Amino acid sequence: MAEYYLYFKFLHYIFFVSWMAVLFYQPRLYVYHAENSSKPDFIKVVEVMEYKMYQYIGYPALIGSFVTGALILAAMPELLKTGHIHLKLLVVVLLAAYHFSLGYYMKALKNGTCKRDGMFFRAYNEVPTVALIVIIWVMIVDPF
Repeated sequence: MAEYYLYFKFLHYIFFVSWMAVLFYQPRLYVYHAENSSKPDFIKVVEVMEYKMYQYIGYPALIGSFVTGALILAAMPELLKTGHIHLKLLVVVLLAAYHFSLGYYMKALKNGTCKRDGMFFRAYNEVPTVALIVIIWVMIVDPF
């Protein structure tokens, strides 16, 4: 499988960038949703955008990132002996938890049971930024 390593890595980057786009933009939609609750026509449009982005882009990108990441590790198992991969994997698990929390908030907003406001979602929107900085720093600087 080592001969396919670069192809797996190429696909992994495509899936990861797509997933990160969802993680960056989904909370921004929640800001619009939370701050415009008095505009039902606007909310209907935002709910469609939230759902389609989460289901049709977010999930495939998440799954593609995990599958290609596993293929990379299968092709180059010696990566598991490096220190940086463990921190990267931890951050990826935290990003997956974040992804699923976005699904929770999407349902709560749709049902009208969300107690969070636009300011919360503005701050929550910074989580993937911090995660991305850590991942890139670990991959490029390799401090371990």
